[in-house]
Amino acid sequence: MNLSYFISKRIRSAQAGSFSSTIHKVAIGSIAIGLAAAIVSFLIMHGFQTTVKERVYGFSNHLLITKFTMNNAVAEQPFDFKIDLYQHPEKFPFIRHVQEYSHKPGLIKTEDEVLGIVFKGVGKSFNQPAFRENMVEGKFMVFPDSGYSHEIVISRVIANKIDAKVGDALILHFFQNPPRYRKLKIVGIYETNLSDYFDSKVILGDLRLVQQLNGWTAGEAGGLEVLIDFNYFNSFQLWKEDVNDYWTAIEERVINNPEEANKTVRTALAVWSYKFNYDQAVLDKAQREIGESMDFDLNIETVSDKYIQVFEWLDLVKRQVRILLGIILIVVSVNMISVILILVMERIPMVGLLKALGAQNKLVRSVFIYNGMSLIAQGLLYGNVIGLGLCFLQYQFQLIKLNAHDYYMSYVPIEWDWGTVIILNVIVFAVVSLVLWLPTRFISRIQPVQAIRFD
Repeated sequence: MNLSYFISKRIRSAQAGSFSSTIHKVAIGSIAIGLAAAIVSFLIMHGFQTTVKERVYGFSNHLLITKFTMNNAVAEQPFDFKIDLYQHPEKFPFIRHVQEYSHKPGLIKTEDEVLGIVFKGVGKSFNQPAFRENMVEGKFMVFPDSGYSHEIVISRVIANKIDAKVGDALILHFFQNPPRYRKLKIVGIYETNLSDYFDSKVILGDLRLVQQLNGWTAGEAGGLEVLIDFNYFNSFQLWKEDVNDYWTAIEERVINNPEEANKTVRTALAVWSYKFNYDQAVLDKAQREIGESMDFDLNIETVSDKYIQVFEWLDLVKRQVRILLGIILIVVSVNMISVILILVMERIPMVGLLKALGAQNKLVRSVFIYNGMSLIAQGLLYGNVIGLGLCFLQYQFQLIKLNAHDYYMSYVPIEWDWGTVIILNVIVFAVVSLVLWLPTRFISRIQPVQAIRFD
C-alpha cells in the first residue's frame, strides 16, 4: 500500500471536529463555489450565444447571395434567382434550405404616426418552420397561386408603435417614382427581440408584391438566403484547415516580411492569440465552396459579416466569461495554498517525526498533496451538484427574468454542454493540483530536531 496515501487517509479520519476539519470545509467550500460559478457562467454564456444566433439565423439564415453592387442601399439589385444552387441544392450536401427574398423601403402612415419600415418580400419557399418560434400572435401569411398575397406579418415593436393588432388593415407607402401604396392586412405578429436589426423596421410580405412594384419578372429577386447544416462538417478537419490558413497568414505578414523587425515576438504573439471558431469556420468553408460555383457578378456573404456588431458582442461576452474563469482559478488556488500551509504548520511535529524515522521530503510532501487532492475531489463533487442544480432549476422554471429589449431574450437561457462541464472540472482539478506543490515545498526546510520540539 502507498505509505504517503495511508498516512494522509489516517490524518483525515482523525481530524473530525478539530481546527483542521474547519479548514477542510473552507477549502471544499471555496472549490465548490468556484466550480459552480464557472459552470453556471459557461452554460448561461452558451445559452445566450445560441439564442441570439438562432434568432439571427431564423430571420436571415446563414449565407446571403445578392447581385454585386457598390452602393449600400436597402433595396437590392435584381437578378435571376433560379441559378443552379437554387434549382439543385443537392449538389451541395451541406445545404439544408435555399429561399429567395427582396427588400423594399417604405413607410406606414396612420392618423397619429409615420413610421419608416423595410418590407421584406419572401416566397413560397420561405422556411416557415424555422421562423415559427418567432411568431407570438396570429399566423403566417398564405401565398395564393396567382397574384400576390395581401397579408403581412409585422413585429410586436411596430404593432405597439402604431397601435395595431391582428386583423387590422395597414396602408404601406413605398419609395419610388411615382410613389405607390398598398393596403395590406395584418395576419400575424412576430418577435425576435433584436429590435436594432429586425423588429423595429422589418415587415414580412409577399415577394410578388415587390416584383410588381419594381417591374421585375417572376424569376427575379433581390437575393437568396442559404441555410447550412453545421453537423455535416468534420470539426477536426476544419480545425486543421484553419490552423494551416492561420499559419500561412503569419508567414506572409510576419516571418517573410522584410519590414518586420522583431519577428520572433510578433510570431509568438500571433500564435498565442489564435482561437478556433467552429461556426465561423463552417460558414467560411460553405461560402468558399458555393462562391466557386456562382457567376462573378454575384456576391456571397455570411450573416455574421452582415450583422458583425451582434457577433462581435457575443465574442466579447465569451471573453468576459473566460476572464471570470481565470479570476475563479486564482482565488481557489490562493485558498488552497493557505489551507495546505495551515495544515503543514499544524502537523510540523508529525513531519519532524517522519523525517527522524528516515522519510524523504518527497514522501512527506506526498502526504499533504494527497490530502489536498482529496479536498479538491470533494469540492468538485459539491460544485457540480450546486452548479448543475442551479442550471436545472433555471432551465425548467425560468426563474431569472431579463429585460428583452436590452438582452434580446426574456429570461436567462441555459444550454447543456457536457463537454464544457467536463473541461471545467479537468481545468480546476489540474490547476489547483499543480498549485499544491508550492506550499508543500516548505516541508523541505523543516529540520527534524526543531520540528519535534515545535509546540
